[in-house]
Amino acid sequence: MAGHSKWANIQHRKGRQDAVRAKLFSKLSKEITVAAKMGDPDPEKNPRLRLVVKQAKQQSMPNDNIDRAIKKAIGGEGEDYEEVRYEGYGPNGVAVIVEAMTDNRNRTASNVRSTFTKNGGNLGETGSVGFMFERKGEVTYPAEAGDADTVMMAAIEAGAEDVESGEDGHTIWCADTDLNDVS
Repeated sequence: MAGHSKWANIQHRKGRQDAVRAKLFSKLSKEITVAAKMGDPDPEKNPRLRLVVKQAKQQSMPNDNIDRAIKKAIGGEGEDYEEVRYEGYGPNGVAVIVEAMTDNRNRTASNVRSTFTKNGGNLGETGSVGFMFERKGEVTYPAEAGDADTVMMAAIEAGAEDVESGEDGHTIWCADTDLNDVS
Protein backbone atom coordinates (compact mmCIF):
# COMPACT_ATOMS: atom_id res chain seq x y z
CA MET A 1 0.00 0.00 0.00
CA ALA A 2 1.29 3.41 -0.86
CA GLY A 3 -0.04 5.12 2.26
CA HIS A 4 -2.73 7.67 2.84
CA SER A 5 -1.27 10.46 0.75
CA LYS A 6 -3.09 10.97 -2.54
CA TRP A 7 0.20 11.81 -4.31
CA ALA A 8 1.80 8.60 -3.02
CA ASN A 9 -1.02 6.55 -4.54
CA ILE A 10 -0.83 8.44 -7.84
CA GLN A 11 2.96 8.04 -7.89
CA HIS A 12 2.76 4.24 -7.62
CA ARG A 13 0.03 3.97 -10.26
CA LYS A 14 1.85 6.35 -12.63
CA GLY A 15 5.09 4.42 -12.18
CA ARG A 16 3.46 1.18 -13.33
CA GLN A 17 1.75 2.89 -16.28
CA ASP A 18 5.00 4.58 -17.34
CA ALA A 19 6.86 1.26 -17.20
CA VAL A 20 4.27 -0.37 -19.48
CA ARG A 21 4.45 2.57 -21.95
CA ALA A 22 8.27 2.49 -21.93
CA LYS A 23 8.27 -1.23 -22.75
CA LEU A 24 5.75 -0.69 -25.58
CA PHE A 25 7.70 2.26 -27.02
CA SER A 26 10.93 0.25 -26.88
CA LYS A 27 9.31 -2.61 -28.82
CA LEU A 28 7.84 -0.25 -31.42
CA SER A 29 11.18 1.55 -31.77
CA LYS A 30 12.93 -1.76 -32.52
CA GLU A 31 10.29 -2.64 -35.12
CA ILE A 32 10.64 0.77 -36.79
CA THR A 33 14.43 0.43 -36.89
CA VAL A 34 14.29 -3.06 -38.44
CA ALA A 35 11.66 -2.03 -41.01
CA ALA A 36 13.71 1.02 -42.02
CA LYS A 37 16.91 -1.06 -42.32
CA MET A 38 15.23 -3.75 -44.43
CA GLY A 39 13.65 -1.32 -46.88
CA ASP A 40 13.54 2.34 -47.69
CA PRO A 41 13.66 4.68 -44.66
CA ASP A 42 10.82 6.71 -46.21
CA PRO A 43 7.44 5.43 -44.91
CA GLU A 44 5.77 6.40 -48.21
CA LYS A 45 7.97 3.95 -50.13
CA ASN A 46 8.18 1.21 -47.46
CA PRO A 47 4.80 -0.39 -46.63
CA ARG A 48 6.15 -2.30 -43.65
CA LEU A 49 7.61 0.87 -42.12
CA ARG A 50 4.39 2.74 -42.88
CA LEU A 51 2.39 0.11 -40.97
CA VAL A 52 4.69 0.16 -37.93
CA VAL A 53 4.70 3.98 -37.84
CA LYS A 54 0.89 3.95 -37.99
CA GLN A 55 0.80 1.50 -35.06
CA ALA A 56 3.24 3.68 -33.11
CA LYS A 57 1.09 6.77 -33.66
CA GLN A 58 -2.01 4.85 -32.54
CA GLN A 59 -0.18 4.09 -29.28
CA SER A 60 0.64 7.82 -28.88
CA MET A 61 4.37 7.35 -29.43
CA PRO A 62 6.02 10.80 -29.80
CA ASN A 63 7.13 11.78 -33.32
CA ASP A 64 10.60 12.48 -31.94
CA ASN A 65 10.97 8.83 -30.90
CA ILE A 66 9.76 7.64 -34.32
CA ASP A 67 12.21 9.93 -36.15
CA ARG A 68 15.05 8.86 -33.84
CA ALA A 69 14.36 5.17 -34.59
CA ILE A 70 14.40 5.82 -38.36
CA LYS A 71 17.64 7.84 -38.09
CA LYS A 72 19.17 5.03 -36.04
CA ALA A 73 18.46 2.64 -38.93
CA ILE A 74 19.96 5.02 -41.50
CA GLY A 75 23.09 5.65 -39.43
CA GLY A 76 23.56 1.94 -38.76
CA GLU A 77 24.37 2.61 -35.13
CA GLY A 78 23.16 0.63 -32.12
CA GLU A 79 22.21 -2.99 -31.77
CA ASP A 80 21.74 -5.04 -34.89
CA TYR A 81 18.39 -6.81 -34.81
CA GLU A 82 17.61 -9.54 -37.28
CA GLU A 83 14.48 -11.40 -38.18
CA VAL A 84 14.35 -15.12 -37.49
CA ARG A 85 11.73 -17.69 -38.36
CA TYR A 86 10.94 -20.92 -36.53
CA GLU A 87 8.53 -23.61 -37.64
CA GLY A 88 6.95 -26.38 -35.64
CA TYR A 89 3.83 -28.15 -34.55
CA GLY A 90 1.60 -27.11 -31.67
CA PRO A 91 -0.89 -29.22 -29.73
CA ASN A 92 -2.95 -31.63 -31.87
CA GLY A 93 -0.51 -31.23 -34.78
CA VAL A 94 -1.41 -27.61 -35.58
CA ALA A 95 1.24 -26.07 -37.87
CA VAL A 96 2.84 -22.95 -36.35
CA ILE A 97 5.26 -20.39 -37.82
CA VAL A 98 6.95 -18.01 -35.38
CA GLU A 99 8.58 -14.88 -36.80
CA ALA A 100 10.62 -12.84 -34.34
CA MET A 101 13.14 -10.00 -34.16
CA THR A 102 16.19 -10.65 -32.05
CA ASP A 103 19.68 -9.48 -31.27
CA ASN A 104 20.62 -12.96 -30.02
CA ARG A 105 19.57 -15.98 -32.11
CA ASN A 106 20.56 -18.57 -29.48
CA ARG A 107 18.50 -16.99 -26.70
CA THR A 108 15.47 -16.66 -28.98
CA ALA A 109 15.74 -20.25 -30.23
CA SER A 110 15.88 -21.47 -26.63
CA ASN A 111 12.83 -19.40 -25.64
CA VAL A 112 10.81 -20.55 -28.65
CA ARG A 113 11.77 -24.21 -28.10
CA SER A 114 10.81 -23.91 -24.42
CA THR A 115 7.43 -22.37 -25.28
CA PHE A 116 6.66 -25.12 -27.80
CA THR A 117 7.59 -27.82 -25.27
CA LYS A 118 5.58 -26.29 -22.39
CA ASN A 119 2.47 -26.12 -24.55
CA GLY A 120 2.61 -29.66 -25.94
CA GLY A 121 4.24 -28.92 -29.29
CA ASN A 122 7.63 -29.43 -30.84
CA LEU A 123 9.99 -27.24 -32.83
CA GLY A 124 10.58 -28.55 -36.36
CA GLU A 125 13.22 -28.03 -38.99
CA THR A 126 13.19 -25.04 -41.31
CA GLY A 127 10.67 -25.76 -44.06
CA SER A 128 8.79 -28.41 -42.07
CA VAL A 129 5.52 -26.43 -42.11
CA GLY A 130 6.35 -23.45 -44.33
CA PHE A 131 5.08 -25.21 -47.44
CA MET A 132 1.57 -25.19 -45.95
CA PHE A 133 1.37 -21.39 -45.94
CA GLU A 134 1.41 -18.63 -48.56
CA ARG A 135 2.68 -15.10 -47.87
CA LYS A 136 0.10 -12.60 -49.05
CA GLY A 137 -0.28 -8.86 -48.89
CA GLU A 138 -3.62 -7.27 -48.02
CA VAL A 139 -4.57 -3.68 -48.83
CA THR A 140 -7.86 -2.16 -47.69
CA TYR A 141 -9.55 0.99 -48.96
CA PRO A 142 -12.75 2.68 -47.78
CA ALA A 143 -15.81 2.39 -50.01
CA GLU A 144 -15.44 6.08 -50.93
CA ALA A 145 -12.19 5.29 -52.81
CA GLY A 146 -14.23 4.38 -55.88
CA ASP A 147 -16.78 1.95 -57.23
CA ALA A 148 -16.06 -1.79 -57.33
CA ASP A 149 -15.24 -1.94 -61.06
CA THR A 150 -12.82 1.01 -60.98
CA VAL A 151 -10.96 -0.33 -57.95
CA MET A 152 -10.83 -3.84 -59.44
CA MET A 153 -9.40 -2.67 -62.77
CA ALA A 154 -6.77 -0.46 -61.11
CA ALA A 155 -5.77 -3.22 -58.70
CA ILE A 156 -5.45 -5.90 -61.38
CA GLU A 157 -3.34 -3.57 -63.54
CA ALA A 158 -1.06 -3.00 -60.52
CA GLY A 159 -0.59 -6.75 -59.99
CA ALA A 160 -3.33 -7.77 -57.55
CA GLU A 161 -4.41 -11.40 -57.36
CA ASP A 162 -7.90 -10.88 -55.95
CA VAL A 163 -10.23 -8.00 -55.12
CA GLU A 164 -13.28 -8.08 -52.88
CA SER A 165 -15.61 -5.10 -52.65
CA GLY A 166 -18.41 -4.62 -50.16
CA GLU A 167 -20.39 -1.96 -48.35
CA ASP A 168 -17.60 -1.31 -45.85
CA GLY A 169 -14.81 -0.99 -48.41
CA HIS A 170 -12.47 -2.76 -50.80
CA THR A 171 -9.97 -5.49 -49.89
CA ILE A 172 -7.17 -6.30 -52.32
CA TRP A 173 -4.89 -9.34 -52.04
CA CYS A 174 -1.54 -9.64 -53.76
CA ALA A 175 1.86 -11.29 -53.41
CA ASP A 176 3.74 -9.85 -50.45
CA THR A 177 6.50 -8.66 -52.79
CA ASP A 178 3.97 -6.62 -54.84
CA LEU A 179 2.45 -4.86 -51.82
CA ASN A 180 4.12 -1.51 -52.54
CA ASP A 181 3.04 -1.50 -56.21
CA VAL A 182 -0.55 -2.49 -55.45
CA SER A 183 -1.03 -0.06 -52.57
